[in-house]
Amino acid sequence: MNQTKQSKYRWTICSLLFFATTINYLDRQVLSLTWKDFISPEFHWTNNDYGNITALFSIFYAVSMLLAGRFVDWMDTKKGFLWAIGIWSVGAVLHAFCGIATSGIITGDWFVGFEGAKHAIEKVEDVGLIINVSVTLFIFARFVLAVGEAGNFPAAIKATAEYFPKKDRALATSIFNAGATIGALAAPLSIPVIAKYYGWEMSFIIIGALGFVWMGFWVFYYKKPDANPKVNAEELAYINQDDQLQVQVEALPTDEKSLSFAKAFSYKQTWAFVFGKFMTDGVWWFYLFWMPAYLSEVYNIKSSDTEGQLAIFILYAITLLSIFGGWLPTFFVDKKKMNPYEGRMRAMLIFAFFPLLALLTQPLGHISYWIPVIIIGIAGAAHQSWSANIFSTIGDSFPKKAIATITGIGGLAGGVGATIINKSSGLLFDYSSKTQMKFMGFQGIEAGYFIIFSFCAVAYLIAWVVMKSLVPKMKVINL
Repeated sequence: MNQTKQSKYRWTICSLLFFATTINYLDRQVLSLTWKDFISPEFHWTNNDYGNITALFSIFYAVSMLLAGRFVDWMDTKKGFLWAIGIWSVGAVLHAFCGIATSGIITGDWFVGFEGAKHAIEKVEDVGLIINVSVTLFIFARFVLAVGEAGNFPAAIKATAEYFPKKDRALATSIFNAGATIGALAAPLSIPVIAKYYGWEMSFIIIGALGFVWMGFWVFYYKKPDANPKVNAEELAYINQDDQLQVQVEALPTDEKSLSFAKAFSYKQTWAFVFGKFMTDGVWWFYLFWMPAYLSEVYNIKSSDTEGQLAIFILYAITLLSIFGGWLPTFFVDKKKMNPYEGRMRAMLIFAFFPLLALLTQPLGHISYWIPVIIIGIAGAAHQSWSANIFSTIGDSFPKKAIATITGIGGLAGGVGATIINKSSGLLFDYSSKTQMKFMGFQGIEAGYFIIFSFCAVAYLIAWVVMKSLVPKMKVINL
């Protein structure tokens, strides 16, 4: 009987993808949680210095997403993921040595420890030189981090396509994508504590080392489904059911390693994915980067206060509801007998309506700050549900060999969108605050936030309409 029972090894792979995504977000957030209280006093950074570092990270990440997809398709899933997490873990750890390198460049003494570097920098009178050298070194570390982290989603989406049939891919993606939320929840509870008791350098080293631990598990646990002895014939048949139903076309010829960019952009499916990512990725990053500032500026609730920490924790905890978003397309496919693309687009339309609640954030915020926290939490959950499904639309149309490439192209578009909305938000908030601008009954900084929340509210419906117009029905591309 045990020989005929379907194995469930695909969920082990999904678990590994979940932990990789969690580590990805932890490594990304170490700087944001340590720079103000621990790093800035040592290197005399201003807000503008930190802003330059984060802005360049976004650019590095966006461009790297384009190249990472091609790299993962070329190296294939196992090696591609190992390279990606190895590079970003090195980049994470490199941050810890920026103090020693700053001391070495300025004073010429490279053979000092973390504390020795601090003492050496304290004796340097040229503050401008300290700032310029340290910022440059941190930008380099962020560059290495961005190059590696860009490979996470192309590799994870490719692994999901290899281990799950189309109808289950959104569910699997929503589960591993929940690692982003877990990382966002775990970071403020762990990183500042490490920095406080062991030094900011150790927070980068300890969190960065998690990636190397994950690599060991990936080496021993990951094999292609048809070559994995822990995947029995019943599970393999389940994974390959799309082939049996003749919905999935054959992979690229063995002598063709990847899909060219020029060829990729000749398909409407690529443009649909690109536009969807461009319009919506920035919304998530806006919620991630600006909510602590929003609570502080509008409600005078600081992220360092217990009240503020609880609010941010609850906000991100609500986004875990996004796991339901991965189940909904499967329901439409299994119960309503829709094809995978039709079921996915139906689910995405439903998710696109929930962000409209963001229009009520400012109007109802005067009642209690908990209303905006809950609304943005729901909007964040809707985004993560949308994100899991938009990633899966690639596998609905393209063969497995091209998935990472298309994912990378969409990642670039999403990165550009995120850069635009976050930079525009900062400029708008400064302008509205200084001029006490009035808009729709709101004044000052509240008017600025209402404008951005309004865009976030309608971005998904706009994206869905354009995507549906470009690709009205499921069409599998035969390369």
